[in-house]
Amino acid sequence: MPIQQYFATAALGLEPLLVTELENLGAVEVKQERAGVRFSGDLEMAYKACLWSRLASRILLPLARFEALDPDQLYNEVLKIDWSEHLSETNTLAVDCTLVSSKINHTRYGALRVKDAIVDQFRSRCGERPSVSVERPDVRLNLHVYKDQATLSLDLSGDSLHRRGYRIDGVHAPLKENLAAAILIRAGWPDICAAGGGLVDPLCGSGTLPLEAGLIATATAPGLLRTYFGFFGWKQHDVALWDTLVAAARQQQALGLEKRLAPIVGYDSDNRAIKAAWQHAQNAGLDKVIHFERRTLREFTAPTGISTGLLVANPPYGERLGVASELPEFYNLLGEKMAGQCPGWKAAVITSSPQLGRSIGLRAGKINVLYNGALKCQLLQFQLGDDNHWQSLEEGAGKAVKKTLSPGAEMFANRLRKNLKKLKKWANREGLDCYRLYDADLPEYAVAVDLYGDEVHLQEYRAPKDIDEAKTAERLRDVQDAVPLVLDLPPDKIHLKVRQQQKGNWQYEKQARRGVLKEVQEGNCTFLVNLTDYLDTGLFLDHRLTRQLIQKMAGGCRFLNLFAYTGAATVHALMGGAITTTTVDMSKTYLAWAEKNIALNHFDPADEEIIQADCLSWLETAKGPYDLIFLDPPTFSNSKGMDTTFDVQRDHPDMLQKTARLLAPDGAIIFSNNLRKFSMDRDALSGLDIEDISAKTIPADFERNPRIHNCWLIKRQ
Repeated sequence: MPIQQYFATAALGLEPLLVTELENLGAVEVKQERAGVRFSGDLEMAYKACLWSRLASRILLPLARFEALDPDQLYNEVLKIDWSEHLSETNTLAVDCTLVSSKINHTRYGALRVKDAIVDQFRSRCGERPSVSVERPDVRLNLHVYKDQATLSLDLSGDSLHRRGYRIDGVHAPLKENLAAAILIRAGWPDICAAGGGLVDPLCGSGTLPLEAGLIATATAPGLLRTYFGFFGWKQHDVALWDTLVAAARQQQALGLEKRLAPIVGYDSDNRAIKAAWQHAQNAGLDKVIHFERRTLREFTAPTGISTGLLVANPPYGERLGVASELPEFYNLLGEKMAGQCPGWKAAVITSSPQLGRSIGLRAGKINVLYNGALKCQLLQFQLGDDNHWQSLEEGAGKAVKKTLSPGAEMFANRLRKNLKKLKKWANREGLDCYRLYDADLPEYAVAVDLYGDEVHLQEYRAPKDIDEAKTAERLRDVQDAVPLVLDLPPDKIHLKVRQQQKGNWQYEKQARRGVLKEVQEGNCTFLVNLTDYLDTGLFLDHRLTRQLIQKMAGGCRFLNLFAYTGAATVHALMGGAITTTTVDMSKTYLAWAEKNIALNHFDPADEEIIQADCLSWLETAKGPYDLIFLDPPTFSNSKGMDTTFDVQRDHPDMLQKTARLLAPDGAIIFSNNLRKFSMDRDALSGLDIEDISAKTIPADFERNPRIHNCWLIKRQ
């Protein structure tokens, strides 16, 4: 079989472990890259990676590399590939797309052009074409464009490899299975298990960590339970080779299940979680290997009959405990149980909060950085014994030791102090407790620092690939050292996100499942924000003046809020005296959030019209009139509930004409978007008076970034 090059994608922080794993599987020319590993091998090696990798997310086979300066060039290059070698007209396909520093700036449109080229080739040759299937297509393709250089690959995995096949549909895991495997490998579980050690997870939830530990202990291939891979429908799939590898893996699993293993145990206080964990174990064939039991942390004891092992835990988030103030005590109790019940053991605890990690009250001998979605986490590793004395909160556990800032951190801290001095008085005058304090003011420190009362939403902009990763990590550590020091906040009040080029609607998906909403003040309005669950918080700070303008104009108006998000503009309109409001968004979650914001400001949501709908489809049949309309669409959208894609540059004339149809004779539209290169097509909007008010709607805390959004006041002529 010919040697080919492949790319294994992985979550940030897993790349070094994945290098070792692929080398052990037989890969050659293995090279670590950001968010993945490049390697070479034959088709058997690629199949082994799909079947045996515990850490990879996807295995990609590059089919072509070419320059793609625009969608038409992309289409023509894809057309050059003989697609009959990979699929037939009766197959289904899907295309994923990621773009970084590319002139093609919409992922969905890039994917559509690839699909168009493929189906057009088939239609011209045989009169028929493959159909599109997002769920389990016969062939899934991956387009990645970096600085206008495109790589089009076959996704051999078809679906993310973390989906092992044992999890019950609808049961959420706070850790993906490949992250759980990485935690276990980092903590040394394979060696501990081989030496006869056991494993216990006192906070196991639905059992992900014990289950992954069981798969490792029994030498079970993590892909053995999967019923779908991306190569099953590929024309070049070698069925005999795959069946041989699967048979060998089943034989190895059978031998592993016969081994006499030390206990692998999971405890949790939630009966439903334990029930799900047992079902997962049964699905994985591990119900004779792993024991699950309902037990609170206070009731925790180590498994009997073994003197060494690994305690591993992913402590629960705040909604499973009540208020966040209980968390330090909970972590401290975890540390007390670790020290008292497991002397001589190793322990590994993952947390997104360094302060909570310190609240454990034990000295971590090693700290690794891992990412749980966008959340940057620390994996704390402990050697438990007499020389690692547990410390209670009263004795000082959890208290930070003030660091001496590096020269770079001191430079960043000075800029932060300067901005704080300037903006704090302004914010107090304006009645604000949420505003942007810093936005990549210093090019080498590419982060955004947003204050929300006594907490910080810290966003790290993803560095270009040509920036040294070690230097990027060092600068982020400088920021994390400086922010709590300057703002006099504990580290657990700093919520770090990594903002990068996203695919589809990923930026609107949940990153964690804390569900904690915080009240913040914006002038005479109060809003709920969520600092942990999404990349965005529920309140776009740069639109503050736009919302104030809506409040000033809303007196006696019939107000329409399109693409309403969490309804902040609706609240301002009500505060300004709007007589009716209509709030339209496609997301049920955001509309529920909008209702909470309305109620929080002492209005009854039942009195307001709240509509869950695709705004573009709704406009086709909507009836006015409205005196004031706020229109803030996304730059691009391909959400499942839409009939087609939306591109604000391409589609704004049609959208604005349909919106203007709903205006009362003296009505006005406030139209905003955040496409930096947006150009208003005035020729296509005859009959409308259009005034660019962007400069008037940029708040003081965003003056350093005046292109953060565009804003227009539009009326009928």
